[in-house]
Amino acid sequence: MPTPTPANCDMSRGFTLPIATLWWRDIVRFLRQPSRVVGALGTPLVLWLLIGSGFGGSFRAGRTDAGYLEYFFPGTIMMILLFSSIFSSISVIEDRNEGFLLSALVAPISRLSLVLGKVLGGATLAVLQAFLFVLLAPIAGLSLNSISWLAFFSLAFVIALMLNGLGFAFAWQLDSIQGFHAIMNLLLVPMWVLSGALFPSSGASVWVRWIMRINPLTYGMSGIRQLLGRGASGLGVEASSFDGNFAVTTLFGVLMLISACYLVRRQALKGIT
Repeated sequence: MPTPTPANCDMSRGFTLPIATLWWRDIVRFLRQPSRVVGALGTPLVLWLLIGSGFGGSFRAGRTDAGYLEYFFPGTIMMILLFSSIFSSISVIEDRNEGFLLSALVAPISRLSLVLGKVLGGATLAVLQAFLFVLLAPIAGLSLNSISWLAFFSLAFVIALMLNGLGFAFAWQLDSIQGFHAIMNLLLVPMWVLSGALFPSSGASVWVRWIMRINPLTYGMSGIRQLLGRGASGLGVEASSFDGNFAVTTLFGVLMLISACYLVRRQALKGIT
């Protein structure tokens, strides 16, 4: 068995230390902004109560015992993961404008560690916010005891990694926060709406159902509903197993991380302008 050498230890620290540093930097930045903390937790709660109560008994999600507050609860969890990922990705543009990314790129660290540090930080914040909201499940008539917490954290983390990787890929190529918001609203909000978060596919048009089937968020949404024991009928992918939903989400997440790493490497080779 080979003995670790100082060179190997230096290489290991040169990869893991930047990841941990960037991860912790995003956590601290979030906690030092009280308005961001309040907005991250308050906005989904208000939307869940207003939208869920607004539809009320007019929505039955293909079931006779499920009101819209119950149906929309998993969709709100997905919304938390999505919007938290968008807000975390904004820091990529801020760090570029402040010159922090330039310093990171010229440092002798792996480009992969730069991507993983930023993405892991955003994913951690998203999962923590989702967990706090899940604690409100009894209000929606859901039992916390029936939730497989390990499976929930695993799926939520994979979804958050996927969304943060996607957000990083776009933020890396944009210089304007306003432009980033416009692109994310144009892309991610429709993805969330067509994931089964707001309505099942059973009553939708044929072309909408096909979009929902190819939407990667649909499979994450389906997995969350299965974990909460509320897999509404007619979603289109509910017949697939949790493992299948998890696998599709993981595959897309890996593709997003690879894309983000490629963009960082390409930009580094060209030089930061």
